[in-house]
Amino acid sequence: MKKLINDPQNVVVESLAGLGSAHPDILKVCFDPNYVIRADAPVQGKVALVSGGGSGHEPMHAGYVGKGMLDAACPGQVFTSPTPDQIEAATQAVHGGAGVLHIVKNYTGDVMNFEMAAELCAVQGIEVQAVVINDDVAVEDSLYTAGRRGVGTTVLAEKICGAAAERGYDLARVTDICRKVNANGRSMGMALTSCTVPAAGKPTFELPDDQMEMGIGIHGEPGRARMSLTPARDITTRLAETVIADLPFQRGDRVIALVNGMGGTPLIELYLVYNELEQICHGKGLTIARRLVGNYITSLEMAGCSITLLKADDELLSLWDAPVFAAGLRWGM
Repeated sequence: MKKLINDPQNVVVESLAGLGSAHPDILKVCFDPNYVIRADAPVQGKVALVSGGGSGHEPMHAGYVGKGMLDAACPGQVFTSPTPDQIEAATQAVHGGAGVLHIVKNYTGDVMNFEMAAELCAVQGIEVQAVVINDDVAVEDSLYTAGRRGVGTTVLAEKICGAAAERGYDLARVTDICRKVNANGRSMGMALTSCTVPAAGKPTFELPDDQMEMGIGIHGEPGRARMSLTPARDITTRLAETVIADLPFQRGDRVIALVNGMGGTPLIELYLVYNELEQICHGKGLTIARRLVGNYITSLEMAGCSITLLKADDELLSLWDAPVFAAGLRWGM
């Protein structure tokens, strides 16, 4: 294992300390329990957004804490759900009197721990709503979930709902928008290599040089099929057509497209994939109204990519265009 780390057991804490030192104008890192909040939290009278999950998926979620996006993020250990006390503490820290929305990826531990934290917060008089993101079309159940996994649409939901909260929408309206994003977003990913969890010290799975895994999960879970490596055009077509058929997207739809790297894929390859995706969408009568290309929801150093398409109306596009200022995403400020 070759990694830029000190002690494998301290990776998350030391990385969080670096995040806080690098972005003191945007966020504040709290320890014991670990969570990240906006530098100006709590914002009185604004719905607060809290998300979280295992570390190793950076910049998600802590990199999305900031104006126009999340109010707080709860990072668990690598590929491990955050604990209820983390989520409860973060929710208390950012509650500004207008309620809190929990955005939760559909992994069994995440769902259970966010539910427990919401119950604890309710006892303290904090109104909490939750939306579970389950956009992965690759598999219905996995090692980590009952039902579809939550993947790339999570990033889009955090951005769009963050903008809605920043505009002063109430909790019910922000929650409805989050449900709308989840209902209209679909994703699928693939892997060229495995990844290595620092504490494990060895690859999560073995993948020969001439093979790829289609439908991989962000924790290295098995996908739909292992097959021989093919050109990027064929890979993109397989991913895109599966995503498009699932909603299903229809001719005339406008979409927000995310071509996401899994952590070890260079941008030269991701833009090549985006070029293929745009041609596929054009051929099917879909208009890519907005796009995002880069590493936004990763799996440590895994090589591979995922594609997310979100059917978007004027409201969602307006919220997407709204200013955001976070460590991992920023425009318009």
